[in-house]
Amino acid sequence: MEKEYLDLAKKILEEGTEKSDRTGTGTKSIFGHQMRFDLQKGFPLLTTKRVFFKLIKSELLWFLKGDTNIRFLLENNNHIWDEWAFERYVKSEDYKGPDMTDFGLRSQADPEFKIVYDNEMAAFREKVLTDDAFSEKYGSLGNVYGAQWRAWQTKDGGFIDQIKDVIENIKQNPDSRRHIVSAWNPEEVPSMALPPCHTLFQFYVDGDKLSCQLYQRSGDVFLGVPFNIASYALLTHLVAQETGLQVGEFIHTLGDAHLYLNHLDQINEQLSREPKEFPTIKLNTDKSIFDFEMDDIVIENYHPHKAIKAPIAV
Repeated sequence: MEKEYLDLAKKILEEGTEKSDRTGTGTKSIFGHQMRFDLQKGFPLLTTKRVFFKLIKSELLWFLKGDTNIRFLLENNNHIWDEWAFERYVKSEDYKGPDMTDFGLRSQADPEFKIVYDNEMAAFREKVLTDDAFSEKYGSLGNVYGAQWRAWQTKDGGFIDQIKDVIENIKQNPDSRRHIVSAWNPEEVPSMALPPCHTLFQFYVDGDKLSCQLYQRSGDVFLGVPFNIASYALLTHLVAQETGLQVGEFIHTLGDAHLYLNHLDQINEQLSREPKEFPTIKLNTDKSIFDFEMDDIVIENYHPHKAIKAPIAV
């Protein structure tokens, strides 16, 4: 099944169009692609490079808690959202440190600047962890995924808990074609630190099996997409357990699927490696999806190739 991902990467390298992008990095891009993963045949955590599952499960639990502040992630040593919160802070009137304009690209190109950047980021993280007022103001990312999943605000001032609703609908009306959760809220997109890349997902019940299809408007194929595959596969397992079903397929539909130009060496290294068998996943069967903690989710028999580092485009 890993071939699905590797074939996507090859297709972008061979057929992709070079495009400019918001970050200034540049990409090779294709539009419209679909991958399918049979979750009965293993958990789709890539093996051609190590994908850090602890980051995936802490982020998903963060979404499911309805949280939008990076403090929970920092407490779990998860830094995948730090840059977007930090960017908001350094652009604010409260920031009095060195100029951080284009900090992402500059830190990659200038070793001395990277030292300054790393020091400023470390101080920012510490303040989010220890200063409640600062954390509330600058640890927040706006109403990103967790807020939309668990507390979509209605025009009359109420809230919709999409996750609870979709679980109840699967239980009560499994053949419905409306098992949908959307993170794309046009009214709130401008206030989000990063508009949702994985925008909408739908569940489908076939007999005793639950499948999930994700539509992702934008996919960073080297860094982000491996996380997205594993995250939504995990979500499918959790919702299946909550609704008394087995897992079926995870179907991943991408809009703009791209490789950043500064990830090409890394993806070619990954493509040179031989895939291994996917691992398996073990869940605590005594808990509700809403009560899960980190130790309740375990990956077993994961033996990947070594990790491949690459810069994140912010």
